[in-house]
Amino acid sequence: MPTLTGILLAAFGTYIAAWYTGNVEGNFALLLFCATVVTGVYWLAEQWYFAPHRRKAALHFEQQARLRRQELQRLGVEPDPEDTAPAKAALLAQPWWLDWTAGLFPVIAVVFLLRSFLFEPFKIPSGSMMPTLLIGDLILVNKFEYGLRLPVLHTRLTMGALPQRGDVIVFRYPPKPSLDYIKRVVGLPGDEVAYRNKTLTINGSPIPSEQIGDFFDDSTMRYYHSFEEQLGARPHKILLDERHPAWIAGPQEYEHRKHCRYSVEGVVCRIPAGHYFVLGDNRDNSLDSRYWGFVPEQNIVGRAFFVWMNFTNPQRIGSFH
Repeated sequence: MPTLTGILLAAFGTYIAAWYTGNVEGNFALLLFCATVVTGVYWLAEQWYFAPHRRKAALHFEQQARLRRQELQRLGVEPDPEDTAPAKAALLAQPWWLDWTAGLFPVIAVVFLLRSFLFEPFKIPSGSMMPTLLIGDLILVNKFEYGLRLPVLHTRLTMGALPQRGDVIVFRYPPKPSLDYIKRVVGLPGDEVAYRNKTLTINGSPIPSEQIGDFFDDSTMRYYHSFEEQLGARPHKILLDERHPAWIAGPQEYEHRKHCRYSVEGVVCRIPAGHYFVLGDNRDNSLDSRYWGFVPEQNIVGRAFFVWMNFTNPQRIGSFH
């Protein structure tokens, strides 16, 4: 078992190192699932086999020590005081290969359950959601609001609420599902969404917005016009760059592209059933549905709702609605 355990731990370590160095495309959900299964098997083996055998060995050692003392006393020899506690403790102690497997199972299992079915942490890597979310924000995503799903397989287990217009969602990027993206839901299934001349229109009705000043982006050292937009129940802020053209540069070929019409003014899309149209709040610096199409319902991971840390700006902690 120590050899087998060493091979398994080396395999996990090699995978993580290859992921870190960019030699393989990592899948944290799969890694965590495998770690939970492997450590769970060791934990069950510890509870039902290894621990009972260690206790049995310690009991046998105590019995043998007692028999030796009794035999010496029978022969008229007074035995020296014997401290069996250290030897008994050594027999009961978990070996290193169980410490690193069965010993870690409770922690890994809790993390797996919390991350898979309740809340998952993410880090904001880009400025596409400014000013709502900044680079370096560590956020929490509610994974049960839209229905529970099996980890790795993403199969729906329970029905939940449907995403609403204005929700900030994390989803698996349709052109490359191994990547997670975060954007704001703008269009629901069946809606006609138009983004022309930097004006958002849904089902023929322009979305109200009001300029509220300028926003300074530390990452680009530039100012952008800031607006308050009313999408759904809560207003939110967006950024527009007057130096950026209105037309969509280089949209990809994607499924259901026939539902969209591109022009020098922008794009108009009719959203197919089971899909959503998403935009970044930093409208002129966001790779979103205007470029790669719609988000299938099965790609949605959950709703982002809370900034739990930003190490360069702790005042960011809190709800961003």
